[in-house]
Amino acid sequence: MILVNTDFITGEELETLGLVKGSTIQSKNLGRDITQALKSLFGGELKTYTKMMDEARALATERMTEDAKKLGADGIVNIRYASASVTHNAAEVIAYGTAVKFKYTIKSVPGKRLNDSDGF
Repeated sequence: MILVNTDFITGEELETLGLVKGSTIQSKNLGRDITQALKSLFGGELKTYTKMMDEARALATERMTEDAKKLGADGIVNIRYASASVTHNAAEVIAYGTAVKFKYTIKSVPGKRLNDSDGF
């Protein structure tokens, strides 16, 4: 599955299948929240939260990809991410994009790209 944040995939003619999405709500345990709150008093990166958000984006992307596979998609274009605080200690991450299928022409065959020298 090809994932891009552009509205095209170079060299491919695309058929739009529809919107796909994946989301997750993540939180860390109370002990981690306390240590991160103390860290925020002194400044610097909150590494526990950075890791949590990375994991949330990966899970949201995986769920979006599964949604696209159900539609028979070859790729997802225009991928975007959004996040929002759900409570004081939990955040939602959503990944969304447009599922697409490759349109094959007489000059292309699934799994093999042909060119003019192939006699077409």
